[in-house]
Amino acid sequence: MRTLTEHLSQYAAYHRDTRNVATHIIGIPLIVLAIAALSSRPAWPVFSGAFSLTPAAILFALATLFYLRLDLPLGFGMAIVAGASAWFGHGIAAQSTMLWLAIGVGMFVTGWVFQFVGHLRFEHRKPAFVDDVIGLLIGPLFILVELLSALGLRRDLHVAIHAGTTVTR
Repeated sequence: MRTLTEHLSQYAAYHRDTRNVATHIIGIPLIVLAIAALSSRPAWPVFSGAFSLTPAAILFALATLFYLRLDLPLGFGMAIVAGASAWFGHGIAAQSTMLWLAIGVGMFVTGWVFQFVGHLRFEHRKPAFVDDVIGLLIGPLFILVELLSALGLRRDLHVAIHAGTTVTR
């Protein structure tokens, strides 16, 4: 299994233009929230209805295990993101079917529009997941690292993943 730095470095190579990264800071959270919303139905009651199990809960639990295996502190950060996303998705899934679908699909499409605008207009390179599907999981982690770095945290990791990558604009 590749290391955290290897995964993020490979992803960073597809995201050298700061404008493309900016589109991802908007697009990726929209996609994650849309997936949370759309996969929060159906909900199966467990433990006599004390808890509902959804495809979103399973998906986010598996993703969180992957992140924790890469790096415990970032994995905990992604667990918070996963929990907040699942909570949001649960709220949207409780709405009428029409509203649930409109919000979920609308956010999903809007998020991908931001992604592709960033790659086609600014980066002029295909998205990372085209060459390695694991890029779909690394994208949210990359955004977390970018945001933490902007706050002065995990700067060493940020420098390491961008080493050898020329940042433009």
